[in-house]
Amino acid sequence: MRPLDRHALTSLSDREREVLSCILNGHTYSSAARLLGLSPHTVDTYMRRIRAKAGATNRMQLLRLAMSGALGEDTGDTGDTGDTGGTRGHAHPDRR
Repeated sequence: MRPLDRHALTSLSDREREVLSCILNGHTYSSAARLLGLSPHTVDTYMRRIRAKAGATNRMQLLRLAMSGALGEDTGDTGDTGDTGGTRGHAHPDRR
């Protein structure tokens, strides 16, 4: 399986972005189709193209990619956890 490519999301067409946004906002293929004036089959086709471009096999992987891009996180394993000071998930030492 090829690695996920968050940068591939920047190469999506405007319509692919619209479809992906609807799905990531909780719409089913049918409700996204109604909202966008498409058929559910067309939404499915767009989603297959989006997954292929991103190297994703399911919607959760696409959500992870979209979230990492929105948060400016790297999806690669660089060892950087983004932790600032070792208090992640814990009260600051001065506030205990």
